[in-house]
This record gives sequence, C-alpha cells and structure tokens, in this order.
Amino acid sequence: MDKKNRSSCGVVIVAAGRGERAGSHPDGPKQYRRIGGRPVIAHTLDVFVNWSPAERIVAVIHPDDSDLFAAALAEVEGDKERVKAVFGGSSRQRSVLAGLEALTASGVEHVLIHDAVRPFVGPALLDCIEASLLTGERAVLPAVAVTDTLKRAGANGCVGETVPRAGLFAAQTPQAFHFSTILEAHRRAAQDGRDDFTDDAAIAEWAGVPVRLVEGTPDNVKLTLQKDITMADERLSASFPDVRTGNGYDVHQLVPGDGVTLCGLFLPHDQKLSGHSDADVALHALTDALLATCGAGDIGDHFPPSDPQWKGAASRIFLEHAARIVRDRGGVIMNADVSLIAEAPKIGPHRAEMRQKLAEMLGISLDRCSVKATTNEQIGFIGRREGIAAIATATVVYRNPLA
Repeated sequence: MDKKNRSSCGVVIVAAGRGERAGSHPDGPKQYRRIGGRPVIAHTLDVFVNWSPAERIVAVIHPDDSDLFAAALAEVEGDKERVKAVFGGSSRQRSVLAGLEALTASGVEHVLIHDAVRPFVGPALLDCIEASLLTGERAVLPAVAVTDTLKRAGANGCVGETVPRAGLFAAQTPQAFHFSTILEAHRRAAQDGRDDFTDDAAIAEWAGVPVRLVEGTPDNVKLTLQKDITMADERLSASFPDVRTGNGYDVHQLVPGDGVTLCGLFLPHDQKLSGHSDADVALHALTDALLATCGAGDIGDHFPPSDPQWKGAASRIFLEHAARIVRDRGGVIMNADVSLIAEAPKIGPHRAEMRQKLAEMLGISLDRCSVKATTNEQIGFIGRREGIAAIATATVVYRNPLA
C-alpha cells in the first residue's frame, strides 16, 4: 500500500501480565520466555517496528520487568526508537488505558492494541485491519469462526446443552480503533468503575461503537500455557530462515562542480556527479539491492528519471522507500554493504559517518552497515576521473511461509 494512502497508527503492546497459567520460569513471565532463541515479546515487537504505519509503539509492562524488557528490546530487529515502555495497572483494562494515555501527545489517528504473547501475527493481517480503518470503521476486530462443537456444562459435571456455533467467533488481537473513540470509551469505563471487560472490543461495544469483524488467522495464536510456549519454540526452531541477497550497481559521470554526495554525505570536491537526483551512486546501488530481495523491480521503476518531482531529490528518499517495501513484505534487513570505486575524493576519512547514515536510513545497527572504497588504479573512465561507481549488496531475512 502506498505510504500516502496509509493511516497514522499507534500501537499498544499489552505486556504487564504475570502469566500464572504458564507456570513459573527462570526467564520470568511468559512474554519474556525464549522461543526460537529470542523472547516472545521480541518476536511480537519485530512485526510492528517493521510495519510502516506504526508511528509510535507503547509497550505496557509490569514495574518489576524493566530489566527484562530492556534486554528483550535489545534483540528486536528494526527501528526501536519508536518503542516506549510505560508501566501498567492492576488489570489488563487499566494497563491498556495507561498505554492509550501515553499515546495522547503522538497525534496518531488510529491505534492497534495487541497481546505481547501473540508473536505470530503477520503483516497481511495488519494490512487488512488498516484497510478497514481507512474505510471509516471506528473499531475493527480480527476473529476466526468457531469450528469445534460447543457444550455448556450442567450439573454434576454433565453436559447441560449443546450450543449452536453458527455466528460464533473467537476474538484475536490486534484490535484496532479510531484513537479518540477508544480512549474516550476506556476513560468512561474507568470513571464508572467498570473493570470487568475481557477485551477492548467489549469496551467499544459497551460504549455503543459498532465493531467490524475481519477475518483473523489461525496462526495468530495466544501463548497461554507452557505447552503453547514449547510448541511455539519448536515451530520457530524447526523452520529454515528465508535468507535472500540482492546486489545493485550504479555509475554517474563526474562534471565540474563543488562536491559529491555519497551515502547521504556531501563531500566538498572540485567535481560533482551528474544525475536527475543528487546522483548518490551508493544509495542508488543499495536501493536496487534491497528491491532485488523481494522482486520489486529497480529504482527506475519507482522513481523514473523522467518524472520532474525527483529532480535534485535526496537519494535517501529512494533508499527509505525500498526499506519500507522490504519490511511491508515481512523482511528484516540484516546487512548492507557498499563498495565505492573512485579516484577522488578520499572516502576513508568519511567511512564512519557514512556507515552511521546508512544505519539511520535503514533502521539497523551500525555493525550491520559496511562502506568500503577502492580506486581503479587510473584505468578506464573511473581512473581518468570521469565518473564514480558503486556496488552494493543487501541481505534480508523474510518470514518463512512454511514456518
């Protein structure tokens, strides 16, 4: 979905529970237990930090879990700067309200409220929910139709009756709402002393807000018991990662000027690179490398040089666009490597700053960004200082569809 047609979303991750039904464990409550080598909540946060409409993410945690949460957040891949932790209350309902209040200054239009212990939520479901919000729905609930035969218990442990399952659904999260609508409903419930709602859709129903059902997914399970955590760990540990590598190449001519832009950094020089945009060969090559990992074409498909709006544009726009495409398709950028081929200017003194800029643009750690440079030993057009070339490689891990 194009960014200009996307909504402004906040996210509340509910993670303040004690998880008594999962039993005690040295790793702490169930949201911090490890599946696939990482805490449950790290897997959950991965999905939202790599989903572009999520502008601000609030994790509502227990006051005793600050260190556990900080350690888990360190294992999240993506833009962790959007994640803020606040302390929850004595019930799930009060914790959600604390998360909503923390979002009041963010200016988001919509909010998704999600259980930290549902780590298998996917971007396709998030996009479906967002699409419903964009049609004007004020409350959206993902749910799956009940397929089991339902029985109501009677006296003495016997079946009292069989309950018709037609029209019955099992609710999931994230549940999504127009932000001010659900905030007002939660505040009203708190003022009225109502603390017995089992989910946020129930509060919306109580407040008279129509709740739109959308199809959930059976994979979006809630980890409640220890056996659920064990099965989730086996599922992730048995899956093979979908690792893809893309490469890109770009070259631009040098003409008289006052400097060149490489990796988003302007370097004073007696020449400049000729191009429709700022002609940053490094970012152009890396943009193509990222797009190649998901078969999304090349930079010219997305930003044609014939389009006047890109004249003189900063190439970080192109790279950040490619990174969003990768993340919207379920990818996690693991590594970005750029090799510059130029006689001048000298790249070595600027490599550290270039790497830092790549890390910021891609939302990954500095140790996952590499910038190298070499000359062409005065051979060919590069050796004659007629141009600069760049070769880039990107490594991206996508969610395994068989996992």
